[in-house]
Amino acid sequence: MSGLVLGSPAPDFTLRDQFGQDVTLSSYRGTKAVAILFFPYAFSGVCTGELTSVRDRLADFLTFDTEIMAVSCDPMFSLRAFADADGLNFPLLSDFWPHGEVTRAYDVFNEATGAPRRSSYVVDRDGVLRWSVHNPTSEGRDLDEHLRQLTALV
Repeated sequence: MSGLVLGSPAPDFTLRDQFGQDVTLSSYRGTKAVAILFFPYAFSGVCTGELTSVRDRLADFLTFDTEIMAVSCDPMFSLRAFADADGLNFPLLSDFWPHGEVTRAYDVFNEATGAPRRSSYVVDRDGVLRWSVHNPTSEGRDLDEHLRQLTALV
């Protein structure tokens, strides 16, 4: 599905999180490997289940060597309400405007729905794409595999 090539530099971006703070992917270069989870919609069943599972395993995802961030095209204020409702205390990034710009850069924007596909990328400390997976919208991610891929880089 993706036109991105593993082993190539990850497209850099700066997006606002649920608190209105800018988060820049390249700011982790040289220090942390990053898992980027693109998700279709805040408050939807599969997305809520996935992201609350990440919340429950957050200590595994967030270490001195690793970081996780989730990206959707929902507005920042929707992501704040979603985070507050479900206790999601990791970066939920809004690719709302320009609508889907980052999601398109990662070749996971669904033009028919205006939302990201359920896709993930792992970026190493040097900012290089090392792993990706693309799930059907109705199918949750294998978080164990995500953790294996992320921690293999540190």
